[in-house]
Amino acid sequence: MGNELEELIEEVAALIVEAKTVVVFTGAGVSTESSLSDFRSPEGIWTKVSMMRMIDQVQPNPAHYAIAELEKLGKLDCAITQNVDGLHQKAGVPEEKVIELHGSLRWMKCLGCGKRYPTAEIANRVEQGVKEPVCDDCGGTLKSATISFGEPMPAEEIKEAERRSRSCDLMIVVGSSLAVFPAAWMPIYAKESGAKLAIINVGPTPVDRHADVRISESAGDAMSKILERVKSKLAA
Repeated sequence: MGNELEELIEEVAALIVEAKTVVVFTGAGVSTESSLSDFRSPEGIWTKVSMMRMIDQVQPNPAHYAIAELEKLGKLDCAITQNVDGLHQKAGVPEEKVIELHGSLRWMKCLGCGKRYPTAEIANRVEQGVKEPVCDDCGGTLKSATISFGEPMPAEEIKEAERRSRSCDLMIVVGSSLAVFPAAWMPIYAKESGAKLAIINVGPTPVDRHADVRISESAGDAMSKILERVKSKLAA
């Protein structure tokens, strides 16, 4: 690890140790390190039972586990994520501490009454020969509980994410190009409210100029090294 990177890692670790309320904001750069495919295929999810099964099989990567470690250390207020894979929860972040801005592939929802079903349950029905599973309650069409292109963002989650962003004293952006709004406003809200901002992303983001620390590294490598330093500092 070069001296400059080492100093940046040390700086973020120090910010975490000093902070009282840490919010982590994650994007696709965290998911891709778990080798996730694109689930939003134009062919439709019913022709992609293997993809539905992949939701159960795919595993968290070092970035997810590092963020979960922050929670175990009592440092994580919440994880706000643009990802739909549920890997933060699988890594150990409590469900109530994950705000999913783009919905979740772990669930299917009825377009008629809104009832939700675990995706694995619906995958079972498809494998048993049901071509177009429908809602047990109202017979409505089922679709993945994700936000499709053109759909409005979930109002409750956006409101809660903004509240948490404005209440934190440190926000760490991990693996997001911060190009999709309104999600990308969250780091701005944090800075407006006086929080420190660290951005960890391989490519540039439009919010880089507002960052207190900017690390151009992969999510897993950077977060793992940061957590090592955090634990070392807390144990000292």
